[in-house]
Amino acid sequence: MDTELILMQLFSGVALGAILVITALGLSIIFGMMGVVNFAHGALFMVGAYAGLWVASLTGSFWWGLIVAPIMIGVFGMLIEFVLIRRLYGRSIDDPLLLTFGLSYVLVEGVRIVFGSDGIPFPTPSLLTGVVDLGVGFFPIYRIFVVALVFAIVVLLWLGLEKTKFGLIVRAGSRDPMMMRVLGVDIGKVWLAVFGLGIGLAALGGVLAGPMRSVNPEMGALVLAEAFVVTVIGGLGSLVGAIIAGLLVGVVISMTALFAPEMATIVMFALMAIVLLIRPQGLFGKLA
Repeated sequence: MDTELILMQLFSGVALGAILVITALGLSIIFGMMGVVNFAHGALFMVGAYAGLWVASLTGSFWWGLIVAPIMIGVFGMLIEFVLIRRLYGRSIDDPLLLTFGLSYVLVEGVRIVFGSDGIPFPTPSLLTGVVDLGVGFFPIYRIFVVALVFAIVVLLWLGLEKTKFGLIVRAGSRDPMMMRVLGVDIGKVWLAVFGLGIGLAALGGVLAGPMRSVNPEMGALVLAEAFVVTVIGGLGSLVGAIIAGLLVGVVISMTALFAPEMATIVMFALMAIVLLIRPQGLFGKLA
């Protein structure tokens, strides 16, 4: 098989992995910091894609859609946390899971009513169309942009969580929220910001995925499954695990699609099963 074709497919896997990383990071942050299993994450990924498309068509600029949509949906996520999820803290972990599961159906049906069930193309910005020669093959400029942007966001996120006072409060609050309350920290505001950040990352993933696939109401279902697989493989609540597992799953899916297309969808579940058999807590997770 042609080496250039293999390299191009490998890079496509890295680009897919970048989308999974940014989406799974949002899921992992919410679970790791708040203990909430957010089953509406895929639906909010989809809503983010539609919001990006709407803002881009309204302004005539993909860049405005890329900037504004994650902020819009992040604020919407904060509203969800404040109005719905906050009432369930201290109860069984199943309660927010079931609530967000039902919310996902509401969001999908709402989008169907407003935009219809057919897929809508999300045009690639003219600045990022075409391919570039990297010496070992020609690669789409847009996918290179996606990988570079996700890398930059991951670095900024790490710096924010590890090197700032807010990051220290978030990490401490995830370990002992009662102690943070005793110290005078309003943990409710911290969780509100964390949930908004996680949902904003999901929406950003949706906008970035838009030009790589058509935008449709069902696009969040597979992404939700992929994000959960990435989170489980990497280790629940582990940001490093989400990054490495996202890239790993993206590459495995892409390379399987090249050699055995009929196996591309199920290979990630097989990979998850293997990891859980060898290391039940995931690659970077910690045993409870």
